Amino acid sequence: MKLLHTYQNIFGVVLIVAVVVGIITAAYFRGRPSPEFVEYAVFIEAVDAGQVESVVLSSGAEISFTLENDDATFVTNNPRREDLKEFLLLSGVSVTERAPAGDGFIQLGFMLVVLAVVVFVLHRRSGGVRAKSGFNAEAVNIENSSKLCGFDDIAGNVEAKESVRDIVDYLREPSKYARYGARMPKGILLHGKPGTGKTLMARAMAGEAGVPFYAVSGSDFVQMYVGVGAARVRELFKKAREAGRGVIFIDEIDALGKKRSDGLNGNDEREQTLNALLTEMQGFCDKAGIIVIAATNRPDTLDEALLRPGRFDRRVEIGLPDLAARKQIIALHAANKPIAPETDMEKLAVDTVFFSGAMLEGLLNDAAINAAKRGVEAIEPTDIATAYYTALAGSEKKDRSGIREQERAVTAWHESGHALAATLLNPENRVTKVTIIPTTSGAGGFCVNIPPERMYWTKKDLEEQIMVNLAGRCAEELHFGVEGVTTGASNDIEKATQTAMQYVAKFGMGEGIVDRIALKDDHGVNKEVAQLTARLYKETKNLLKQNYSKLEALANMLLEKETLDGEDILSIAA
Repeated sequence: MKLLHTYQNIFGVVLIVAVVVGIITAAYFRGRPSPEFVEYAVFIEAVDAGQVESVVLSSGAEISFTLENDDATFVTNNPRREDLKEFLLLSGVSVTERAPAGDGFIQLGFMLVVLAVVVFVLHRRSGGVRAKSGFNAEAVNIENSSKLCGFDDIAGNVEAKESVRDIVDYLREPSKYARYGARMPKGILLHGKPGTGKTLMARAMAGEAGVPFYAVSGSDFVQMYVGVGAARVRELFKKAREAGRGVIFIDEIDALGKKRSDGLNGNDEREQTLNALLTEMQGFCDKAGIIVIAATNRPDTLDEALLRPGRFDRRVEIGLPDLAARKQIIALHAANKPIAPETDMEKLAVDTVFFSGAMLEGLLNDAAINAAKRGVEAIEPTDIATAYYTALAGSEKKDRSGIREQERAVTAWHESGHALAATLLNPENRVTKVTIIPTTSGAGGFCVNIPPERMYWTKKDLEEQIMVNLAGRCAEELHFGVEGVTTGASNDIEKATQTAMQYVAKFGMGEGIVDRIALKDDHGVNKEVAQLTARLYKETKNLLKQNYSKLEALANMLLEKETLDGEDILSIAA
């Protein structure tokens, strides 16, 4: 708000100065005597006669001059001759150059007027912002409980539902818990990867409890002007209190709740907004019946004050769905779609490891779009398969005329290396598709390797994962030589390096069972990662060399068919 007052002060000062300058300028010109005009020919005769003492040259229409032993000032037409100054100096006349009389005042007045207009516009805008600094009711997505979903509408996330059932009961009957002296959490932090259903869970909690749902985004509170965000927080909580019980949902809370800086260069607006949020949450009484739910993908970036008791003191992870949950999610989203009877939805659930609920919904929607474009009666397996592989690697390129035969060969050997290594190293993994058809995402081809669902990864698992990532480059080197390797393995090398970094620094599977990241042992970690990847690269190359005939057979079949399925790969690699 200080900024608004500053604009008002500047605006007033500029107007006063402009008026004063205008008055002075008018008085200046009005008080000056008008000089006598002399014809230019008479002026030249006076110069030749040595009667002119001084001349003031300017870019205006007239020049002024004085005569010997005469205090009066005369003016004449300005011929704008380039040699006029030289002519006058050679004639013994004192010459001065300056802007036309009054130009300086005119320019100053013009600049002041422009400045006044600019400040006036800023003043109007800042006034508009101040007028709207309150939290506009239209900016809050207020949903009545009758329009909300319940837990039965959420597939999967069984553990998360159980973690918040007591909160739902509290929202229904807050006095019941107050009678026992129980202090319920005032805030719940839902965290997890994007698309896992954090917003849906918050809406379901409000729906189950039968209370209004106030949905806002953390970015709605972060404004340019100091104090606006804090005012919005206070008005939001005021609305919730006036309504009685309710759920306030703040999505992407990391936009306003990031850790505050210790220095002097922090964001004053964001910190004031965060302080207002903390104060409002602290002010809830145990019988209020209001719960604040926040969602974030990055809980590690939040300020510690948000996570202490009395604020967001309960953290609930909304994780990726397991196999059973994926079956439920697929069934839920397929219920209103015409699915062909021969479609194996169970296989789709198995193949979609690491898919979030939002990704599964998007996959089935894309499959429906594919079927609609083809004009078929129902969504067929080919529609789902196309949507599945598009979600993983992008759409196939239609025009492949610019691809040279040498590039096709490199891609075939590269992808065959991935497929063979994955099949030989871990038979539990399923290689469902290998293709050398380039995609719109920039990939020259891809290999789909689906691991089994597991809670933990062993040291051997991580090493095999690194080896599969490196197998494409190894296959290139075996067939084309060291000088023939390409840039196609850049993404594979990046993934292998990331896994190796976690292997060494985070999981303590290298030298010493310690968190090397916490120790900030960058040099030691980098050295060990390089040694690990070098050792595994050598082992991968030896594995492929021992099975070179299978590698060659896969590459040749890929060059012939362009795409192989799991059965084709097993017929050669097994």
